[in-house]
Amino acid sequence: MDRRRAIQLLASSPLAMITLRSFMDRPSDPSARMPVLFLGHGSPMNAIEDNPFTQGWRAMGRELPKPTAILCISAHWETNGTFVTAMEHPRTIHDFGGFPQALFDVQYPAPGSPALARDAQQVVTSRHIAEDHAWGLDHGAWSVITHLFPEADVPVVQLSLDRGMAPQQHMELAQELSVLRDQGVLIIGSGNMVHNLRMVDWNNPDGGYDWAVEANEQFKATILRGDNKELADYAQRGRAIQLSVPTPEHYLPLLYAMGLSKGNQEVRVFNDRTIMGSISMTSLKIG
Repeated sequence: MDRRRAIQLLASSPLAMITLRSFMDRPSDPSARMPVLFLGHGSPMNAIEDNPFTQGWRAMGRELPKPTAILCISAHWETNGTFVTAMEHPRTIHDFGGFPQALFDVQYPAPGSPALARDAQQVVTSRHIAEDHAWGLDHGAWSVITHLFPEADVPVVQLSLDRGMAPQQHMELAQELSVLRDQGVLIIGSGNMVHNLRMVDWNNPDGGYDWAVEANEQFKATILRGDNKELADYAQRGRAIQLSVPTPEHYLPLLYAMGLSKGNQEVRVFNDRTIMGSISMTSLKIG
């Protein structure tokens, strides 16, 4: 039996929770390296709607190899300091208001992974990552992961966005986490490249302002060139991008996705549309 098959059998066995205390106990296997996703998540209603974006996420879920676990960086968990969820059973957080009851009824009962939380703490040496036992899965995580893995059978852990860190520091933190990809961990950044809720145009559900389209195209060009420094310096890049990123929380998950890239990896763009005037649903698969 080859080593990779043996690891898979061990991970699926009832003894796995006892004998495999850490994902890092597995031998590093670059051939099993998981891709990285950046998902433009948009409205919470995407959790329960059937539309081109949710169809794109479901198609991506069918394409991906099944991960050992998921580490998600969501725009909707900002903290002072960096935290990682470390509970066995994260709750489904309905962190929004004014939506139909059907959305509040959704539960995504994926298990957590204290082992992955510990590994994230271990591999990041530049700063302290504290355990969190109160948060759970916010809609930036579960509204997209429910389409990728509808059976909720992959453990999910969230990493918070530290308000005190500069964009380049977020990208450097991502680089430290990249070793987890070789342990079969799927890392997802969930946000939106263009996200200006104050300027949403409810009368334009299928299009974007000129400045939003321009910024989205600029971001894509920078991503495809692999210019991470320019992505981190977004605040210096002119009016279109300043309008598109009035606050950083929805943009920062993109920096994690790009920081996790190793070398000249293929970047595939999908769900590439600007909607409601000022929101981009553009998503990426890296690697």
